[in-house]
Amino acid sequence: MKLLSVPRPNDPAARPAQRMRLVATGMLILMALLFLAARATVDLHPAIGFVQAFAEAAMVGGLADWFAVTALFRHPLGLPIPHTAIIPRNKDRIGDTLALFLRDNFLTPAVVARRMQRLDVAGAAGRFLASPSGGDERLREGASRLAADLLAALDQEQLGGMVKGAIAQRLRAMNLAPLIGQAIEAAMRDGRHAPLMDGIILWVDRTLEANDHLIRQMVHERAGKILRWTGLDESLSNAIIDGLRRLLTEMAADPQHSLRLKAEEGMAKLAADLQSDPHMQARIARVRDEIIDNPAMQNWIDGLWEQARSGLLRAVRDPGKAMAGRFGEALKQLGGTLQDNQRLRLLINRFARRAAVGATASYGDSIVTLVSETVRGWDASTVTSRLENAVGRDLQYIRVNGTLVGGLVGLAIHAIDTLL
Repeated sequence: MKLLSVPRPNDPAARPAQRMRLVATGMLILMALLFLAARATVDLHPAIGFVQAFAEAAMVGGLADWFAVTALFRHPLGLPIPHTAIIPRNKDRIGDTLALFLRDNFLTPAVVARRMQRLDVAGAAGRFLASPSGGDERLREGASRLAADLLAALDQEQLGGMVKGAIAQRLRAMNLAPLIGQAIEAAMRDGRHAPLMDGIILWVDRTLEANDHLIRQMVHERAGKILRWTGLDESLSNAIIDGLRRLLTEMAADPQHSLRLKAEEGMAKLAADLQSDPHMQARIARVRDEIIDNPAMQNWIDGLWEQARSGLLRAVRDPGKAMAGRFGEALKQLGGTLQDNQRLRLLINRFARRAAVGATASYGDSIVTLVSETVRGWDASTVTSRLENAVGRDLQYIRVNGTLVGGLVGLAIHAIDTLL
């Protein structure tokens, strides 16, 4: 792949150089016509000799500078004259020299450390966060448009699949059993499990009250004919229900109730098994994977990604709104802290400096090699055209100046020759 494209004839970057090239060539042609006219009429008046000398020297100066300028980029008139087409022939050496210049002046740890010493990264970030509207609005809008275009241009199916796959992979990689066990253990240690136990007892009591007819029906169906005939089945049902409700009331009122303590022992054993029993951990892992594979969970992950993507697009398209609300207030507070806390600023600036120096030490040579190899890979004609368009206007001024200076020198020589 060519890293530079060949400039089109209507390339705006090439127009100034083309205009000056026409001016310089036009002056050279004008001097040639003036020379021919002066030579044909030199006998009419002595002053015409001065015009002839000026035009002749101007042609020589213009042609010499045309040759010099052309020789930088190509062979004059297509002739393989030695030491012409300097830039195309030395493209690789130019790339190596540029790479060495970058390495010696920008990409050495000492140079980077010295330049980073003068930069207040934390202060700049703090000022931007504390007063985002005071920054360079064009820079902000440009960065926002770039980020929005980049995010919108990405393949959403592929990108979304990657993000959702990464979320699912992270969830599958989580060993939930020890985390749940530690949470239960910490809750029991601090007594925070008591409300949970009270809630379970209350739920069982309400469930029993709402479904006592099921107990009565079960006792009635399993009782003998004699019990049903005498109505003792109803008394037995009432006794069972009243006993259960009395037991639940006692458990709710007495934190040291034997059944309640038994339940807490079960919770403690569960917490220990979750942290140390491989079989229990495997069961939790299977439940975790089943939940992740559930279509409802996949739909939730899809919605999570879409919400995140929409939020990112809204933020980059309207950074003013992104800096509003609690999130914006938090960022502003952070910006104020970065400006006021001298110790924090020193720590961040030191980190930024070390990171930049470390990156330079690790990747500086790679960057230099990349620059050199990139220039080597460029097409010679493309590089020549780009450079000529970049500096061609000034080089054509050299041709114009050479024409005028040559003419003046020729005029001076002719005047001295005439006077002497």
